[in-house]
Amino acid sequence: MSQFVDITNRKVLYRLFLNLDAQAKPLWGKMTPQQMIEHLITQVQYTNGIKVPTWDGPHENTDARKQNGIYTDNEMPRNIILEELPDTLTYPDLETAINQLMKELDTFDRYFNTNNVKVIHGGFGPLDYYEWIIWHGKHFTHHLKQFGVIGS
Repeated sequence: MSQFVDITNRKVLYRLFLNLDAQAKPLWGKMTPQQMIEHLITQVQYTNGIKVPTWDGPHENTDARKQNGIYTDNEMPRNIILEELPDTLTYPDLETAINQLMKELDTFDRYFNTNNVKVIHGGFGPLDYYEWIIWHGKHFTHHLKQFGVIGS
């Protein structure tokens, strides 16, 4: 699955995010670059102990969705909307938001290194650290492609 961003390589990841232009228009979707980063912050917070995820599963096809979502080279579909965009931004600027995202990722690493846990994904059920590495990599890749930072 080398076509996806490796979120464990934080230097490369940070440089990719710094390539975002705050005024960039997405190739698809409605997010601004800062909304996208703040969305990623929220998603990582659900996996680092800051926010508590919920799941009403298991469902009959949870395992199949997990296999397809985690253990294949399938990309996330474009224009998928799973939540509404907030009306206001949390951080004063894009750079501050990027720096916060990197801190949240460090917290994610520490959370899994100090707790023997699995964390709920709304569609896939409980995931371990390595499964979250894959999923976050796919998710981050999706949004970096959305803004043309990496090729589609």
